[in-house]
Amino acid sequence: MSGSPLRQRLHRWFTGGGEDQMLRWLLRVLLIATVSVLALDLSAMTGFKPDSLWREAMEQPVLPDMPPVTTDVPVTPDGGRRVVPARKADGAMAKPMTFSLGKNGRLIATGMIAPGSADAFAAEGNARGEYLKTVVLSWPGGSVSDALEIGRLIRTKGFATEVEKDKICVSSCPLVFVGGVKRAAGANAIIGVHQVFAPDPAEAARHDTMSEAQRVSARCQRYLADMGVDLKMWVHAMETPKDRLFIFPANELRELNIVTPTNVAANAGAGR
Repeated sequence: MSGSPLRQRLHRWFTGGGEDQMLRWLLRVLLIATVSVLALDLSAMTGFKPDSLWREAMEQPVLPDMPPVTTDVPVTPDGGRRVVPARKADGAMAKPMTFSLGKNGRLIATGMIAPGSADAFAAEGNARGEYLKTVVLSWPGGSVSDALEIGRLIRTKGFATEVEKDKICVSSCPLVFVGGVKRAAGANAIIGVHQVFAPDPAEAARHDTMSEAQRVSARCQRYLADMGVDLKMWVHAMETPKDRLFIFPANELRELNIVTPTNVAANAGAGR
């Protein structure tokens, strides 16, 4: 056999006979099993980064599972929490956001915050130039990362934000909403939050994502502090399961500085 002395010794050891034959075969099996396990682990890890689970957190858009105007929001015994079931968004609301231009510098954005929506929003803003003054939201949530980017861009540009009468801004949409320099909510507008979650629970369950969840939560809290919003807003989000929505009553929209005082309709929010 050609090759190094070590390779020759290993070859003789594995192929030799004698009383150690059984042990040699057992070692072969163990080596094969070990290599197989390592290969499977490597395959599972290839291309996987924990952050990828959270980069598009809240990717599945949701809507309150209730009519926005005709049904009262339940009040729980703790003195004012409004928590309603959430359902998966459908139709136009489940599609990536689209933009239309309204009067008086209003950019009307409808649909989910898909991965890449921040880039689309930035391009839209650049295309419209100084005409834009207010971003009008009607969103069922979506990518947290994109929501934070859009919110910061709105603040940098000095835009106002608005949720019109009877419209919704839930899940990660309120992160965008609070980016506005001025923030208005129309009559019966629904603004709600819930827990951040990875879009693929099955994949997340295979990995320890606690540190990533904490990192995303810290990033959102830092953002809200930068926007001048009371961090109790995030407490409500973290206390509300992903299949529910905490709907802010009108008084809390004001108290937490989610809406700005000069732009609050008397019956804004869902606390009616």
